[in-house]
Amino acid sequence: MGALKKMIIFCDFDGTITENDNIINIMKYYNPPGWETIKDDILAGRISIRKGVGSLFGLLPASYREEITNYAIKYAAIRPGFDQFIQYCQEHNIRLLITSGGIDFFVFPILSRYSIPKENIYCNSSNFSGKQIQILWPYSCDALCSNDCGMCKPSILRSQSSLDNIKVVIGDSITDLAAAKMADHVIARDFLLQKCQEHSLPYKEFVSFYDVIEILKHFNH
Repeated sequence: MGALKKMIIFCDFDGTITENDNIINIMKYYNPPGWETIKDDILAGRISIRKGVGSLFGLLPASYREEITNYAIKYAAIRPGFDQFIQYCQEHNIRLLITSGGIDFFVFPILSRYSIPKENIYCNSSNFSGKQIQILWPYSCDALCSNDCGMCKPSILRSQSSLDNIKVVIGDSITDLAAAKMADHVIARDFLLQKCQEHSLPYKEFVSFYDVIEILKHFNH
């Protein structure tokens, strides 16, 4: 690593930091009619992530806010080694950004016990003032992205990094693929791993954040 090169990590949340996808968990639990079709359309690329996630939460009443939040927090299992991973980043002057396609009402409470500055957590917002839950998109696509991401990881990667950064993307799903194509290093599992193979993107596989730490040690040399 050259003297000017500083590592910056863009780490997904659902299915990466947490063992399971919190949005899918919520939908499975409440099981609103039609949600599985929307999910399948998102994964197959038939509809955009923004449209799909907005449609999913539009199936749930806003009056469920407290119940859904409590459910998400209770059942969000954190992947082993996450605490140690944060510590490793801090000790090695690695900038850690959480780039989540999840929603603020569960992302912030789940991450509140960890020493991650709130301004380093990027996720979607929510509005519970209507009859149904409305998702808001404070980090939507910039002029260079036309994927209608909702929470646009490539746009954040562009805005938060420079040529002097070594860009590392950690993730598990379709929402991480566009950013992975722009990264210097990809640490992947599950669906993202399959997509990296399909697109011939170089990647390292992880199961826990202990794996991630070991992989990062090699990037540092």
